[in-house]
Amino acid sequence: MFPIRDHNPSGQTPYVTFALIAVNVLVFLWYFTQLSEWETNRLFMTWGLVPARLMSGAGWETVVTSMFLHAGWMHLGGNMLFLWIFGDNLEEQMGHFWFLVFYLACGAAAGLGQALPDPGSVMPMVGASGAIAGVMGGYLLLFPRAKVDVLFIFIIFFRIFAIPAWIVLGIWLGIQIFSGVATPSDAGGVAYWAHVGGFLAGLVLTVPAWLRRGASGYWQATEGHPPHPETRFEASRSNIPLVRRRR
Repeated sequence: MFPIRDHNPSGQTPYVTFALIAVNVLVFLWYFTQLSEWETNRLFMTWGLVPARLMSGAGWETVVTSMFLHAGWMHLGGNMLFLWIFGDNLEEQMGHFWFLVFYLACGAAAGLGQALPDPGSVMPMVGASGAIAGVMGGYLLLFPRAKVDVLFIFIIFFRIFAIPAWIVLGIWLGIQIFSGVATPSDAGGVAYWAHVGGFLAGLVLTVPAWLRRGASGYWQATEGHPPHPETRFEASRSNIPLVRRRR
């Protein structure tokens, strides 16, 4: 199940969102094409967030630098897709500068969320997913009933469903919490607690913007939908010819 777009158009150009996507892609292309596997691992150890180093009081710059490193194409592509879907609307609500501050703060909170459960870990954490989880948390607070198109794939069957954001993001958060509890803290792979920490930080940091709009009164006025007409996507017919069975 993959979110592929939302029905929440932005009224301005999301320059910071575009810039973040561009920087992440360019950094990845640089070391993916120029460095050997050993050099890439060394890069991750140097500029990735290593909990043991951070908890010793060193390497605080890696709280930021780790957000711009990715382990592979799927890691990069998934993160940039989520940033593309949810980032523009939050940037419009917060303004370009404060959205950038918000994004980096969520990424920092995500790093701490991953480091605290296992402060002695020497495994580097890389990726923008913690910061993007914060964007998703802020989106949930401001647009809980915005429609998100989700692609469901089941073996050879696939279909797109428009689902309210609170369901999509709520399920996603639930999966992260369950996986974080079920996965040993010293295991490699997905940084589930970074996702949870970033998401919760995004919720908290978006509260001032939500309060300025009237808090629960804003939800009542908009019924949880974006405060502007939603985008409508027309279903397109398939060009694959239909072969009918003879009776």
